[in-house]
Amino acid sequence: MSTALVVIDVQESFRRQPLWQAVSAPDIADRVARLVAASRERGDLVAWVLHAEPGTGDVFDPALGHVRLIDGLSPAEAEPVITKTSHNAFTTTNLQQLLTAHGIRDLAVCGIRTEQCCETTARLACDLGFDVTFVIDATATTPREHRDAPPGRSVAEILADPRTLPTDAIIERTEYALAGRFATIRTVADLTTPEPTRS
Repeated sequence: MSTALVVIDVQESFRRQPLWQAVSAPDIADRVARLVAASRERGDLVAWVLHAEPGTGDVFDPALGHVRLIDGLSPAEAEPVITKTSHNAFTTTNLQQLLTAHGIRDLAVCGIRTEQCCETTARLACDLGFDVTFVIDATATTPREHRDAPPGRSVAEILADPRTLPTDAIIERTEYALAGRFATIRTVADLTTPEPTRS
């Protein structure tokens, strides 16, 4: 075993946020499930990461019960489930030690959000010496408000604002930022389509 799939923050917390209605991939759990099935079939490690913000009283506070995988996703018995409190999956967890103990050299990264926890994890993983594959269409994100936008706006107001960065622009920016420097960009189809057999 030298490869691991790291599934980042595909959790109910995000589905409880109003902007989820504008998410780039409403079927993110299905896309991730395809990757997980292919990884298990190859004998790769699957590591699950959840994000928690204890004591905040918001959707990332474990006390509210939303810090759990979206329905349809379930770790196998031997697959680690790690909870982080930082954006990347390494700084506040033992993920690096866990991967090293399993002899992992190659990582495939997927999850929520594309430009936030997924991208920061990919960047740090590269700096730690891992060979990173970023499964771009198995990540999801929501529109990003301009830094000067007033707080407390409705989803309709956010989406109507021409300064709001749409999801396709966010995803494209992440591809450009990572490709050739921090990660190889691949798709779900790339990683789940069986190799043709040679006669």
